[in-house]
Amino acid sequence: MARKAGSDGSRTAEAIRAAGLRLIYEHGYEGMSLRDLAQAVGLQPGSLYNHIATKQALLFELVSGHMCALTEALDAALAGVEGPLARLDAFVAFHLRYHLDRKMEVFVNNSELRSLEPDNRAAITAMRRDYERRLADILATGAAEGVFVVPDVPVTSYAILAQLTGVASWYQPDGRLNAEAIIALHRDLVMHGLTGRRIPTAGG
Repeated sequence: MARKAGSDGSRTAEAIRAAGLRLIYEHGYEGMSLRDLAQAVGLQPGSLYNHIATKQALLFELVSGHMCALTEALDAALAGVEGPLARLDAFVAFHLRYHLDRKMEVFVNNSELRSLEPDNRAAITAMRRDYERRLADILATGAAEGVFVVPDVPVTSYAILAQLTGVASWYQPDGRLNAEAIIALHRDLVMHGLTGRRIPTAGG
């Protein structure tokens, strides 16, 4: 009899993804064995193949799923936001909050790109460029309107993304500044750096 949506089969597949993400985060892709993964979810190693094709397929599913969710959530955050200043502010706040809440996904997405096979790596690289293009478009529009000072749009985009994404590697929830304070600080850094002046930000 075919399984229904939400049955033990789909719950097991989700458990495999969650355990795979954790094990890759803790041990690296090369350091995670399918035997370890099976043990983590209480399966016989051979039973994993009822849910995943290969270890590489699992990594690609984790990384591509992260990129799809990230881009869809960004589009929702930018929907209805008009003007380059407001859109940049919304982008910065969204990107930081999303990444601070998903430390394992961010780490695996960035550190294990090298572990993807060539076709899979090319697909993920294209997805990353699609996401980056949204920021580049905001910067280019702002520069064209005289709102931002942007000598080079691609380099500025990469610099902003590196700055914002890097926060996930050192931020500690129990540290001196909470997430909202970190977000406010980086919004000011980015906006001040591009406009030469501090400007009010939503919620700031």
